[in-house]
Amino acid sequence: MATLDEIRHTLAHLLAYAVREEFLGVKLGIGPVIENGFYYDFQFPDKAPTDADFAKLEKRMRKLIADALPMTGKEISADDARSMFADQPFKLELIQDYTNEGKTLTAYTVGEFTDLCKGGHAENTNEIDPKSFALERVAGAYWKSDEKNPMLTRIYALAFSTQEELDAYRNKIEEAKQYDHRKLGKELDLFVFSELVGPGLPLFTPKGTTVRDAIDGRIWELRQAAGYERVDIPHLTKKDLYETSGHWEKFSNELFRATTREGHEFAIKPMNCPHHTQIYARKLMSYQELPQRYANTTKVYRDEQTGELGGLTRVRSITQDDAHVFCRSSQVGTEFATIVEIVKTFYGELGFSLKLRLSLHDPATPEKYLGTPDIWARAESDLRDIASTSGFDVTEAPGEAALYGPKMDFMATDSLGREWQIATIQLDMNLPERFDLVCVNEQGGRERIVMIHAAIAGSLERFMAVLLEHTRGALPFRYAPVQVKILTVNDTVMAYAEEVAEQLHKLDVRTEIDSRNESIGKKIRSAELEKSPFTLVIGGKEADARMVAVRKRSEGDKGVMSIEQFVEMMRG
Repeated sequence: MATLDEIRHTLAHLLAYAVREEFLGVKLGIGPVIENGFYYDFQFPDKAPTDADFAKLEKRMRKLIADALPMTGKEISADDARSMFADQPFKLELIQDYTNEGKTLTAYTVGEFTDLCKGGHAENTNEIDPKSFALERVAGAYWKSDEKNPMLTRIYALAFSTQEELDAYRNKIEEAKQYDHRKLGKELDLFVFSELVGPGLPLFTPKGTTVRDAIDGRIWELRQAAGYERVDIPHLTKKDLYETSGHWEKFSNELFRATTREGHEFAIKPMNCPHHTQIYARKLMSYQELPQRYANTTKVYRDEQTGELGGLTRVRSITQDDAHVFCRSSQVGTEFATIVEIVKTFYGELGFSLKLRLSLHDPATPEKYLGTPDIWARAESDLRDIASTSGFDVTEAPGEAALYGPKMDFMATDSLGREWQIATIQLDMNLPERFDLVCVNEQGGRERIVMIHAAIAGSLERFMAVLLEHTRGALPFRYAPVQVKILTVNDTVMAYAEEVAEQLHKLDVRTEIDSRNESIGKKIRSAELEKSPFTLVIGGKEADARMVAVRKRSEGDKGVMSIEQFVEMMRG
């Protein structure tokens, strides 16, 4: 029986088959499997399909499934491939690419449709539940993700093993829409985007900034306890820094750049690690001074394409809770273990379940990475050893490594059952080599050090989006922008309400008073919509008795009590 990926891959072929029948002259791009389904890229000679065309395309695909068509494949020569796809320019380009890379060419046929493909399909279309898929949406996508190439039409589809699984996923998506972080961000007054500032550049309100600071503050508490020290770096650098690190060669076209009046070329930083190497390199360190642990929450900037931007999850200005450890090879295991414990603590407090993914390099494409095969082999061996004792379920993902080293990526499942990549820890033996970072060892000689990159939230923007949706906007007490909302019944109790607020402020509890000339019922409803963890109602009786009527989010009325009793309950 076919696997889910094989079913999805087969459905991608069936979509292309149906599109070619419905839209004459269409040119075919690629149709890979993705999370929850697949997509296929097309270039249409005239009008591209819309959602209104999905019904007839799905009907045709289901007819092909019902025909119980076998899926057969064979190796073909480059000349045969060029003849077979003579009218398909994107396929011809792929054939040339694969030939240059020395790859074997294969073609797969279903019914009267043949596509260039490396394989991995159902043996027969009758293995597919005809109601287990649905075309989802149309989007634009540059060929090979390069804006210099033609814009193609991408048709996305959902696909699962059964209709029940498809329906369950759709229900989950509908639920998620109710708690989209963009909707919650507006309702809770946390952030805004301005057309004058530009897409992908969020502006955080006072409440949104409070949430961000609380997230960063908790991460710093955990890091400070583990011996990290704060550093600070500029947002610009001469291009020389990235030429030495290797980033200029790989990413120069993706950097924001600035040229001075004197003609000097600078880059706006897309990452912090090269800057941090220069703090370490300010003096020759003794082995007794290692590890050096630098923490730095700062913005980086990346030239993301407009069509890829989305709320806080994909932005151009990214606030990273970044940290780098400079240590000896013998200290790597201990340092990794410390960071893993920080990750466990931080995400455990928030109710996420975690898995660990080892992101490794792809040996078939060494040109994508910095460093020698020996360095990569040693780094990946070390990471496997560390992962084996981490206590997590571990999977490996070849080809997902960073430019300069393998990494541990933590995958979090949220309350809606969705998986997110969150914290990451990377082992880097390449930047220390490129920047000649050493320490003086016990024998007085110079010893090459290694570098560890660690981000707990990763991007504060993206993590804030994940946290908002995970909690449905009901942020935990520690992260709520307003932790206690005080509601006055009338103006005569304002003096006492201000006294209560002052007591709470002295305890560093974020408190607001709602003294509007509205009914208490309307004020309570407003506080519930703002999702404040606690609401204190103060009327004449409470003021006279120096008490407060307490309401707790999601639990309602908790009774009347003294301020001291409330503080004890709040801390409990």
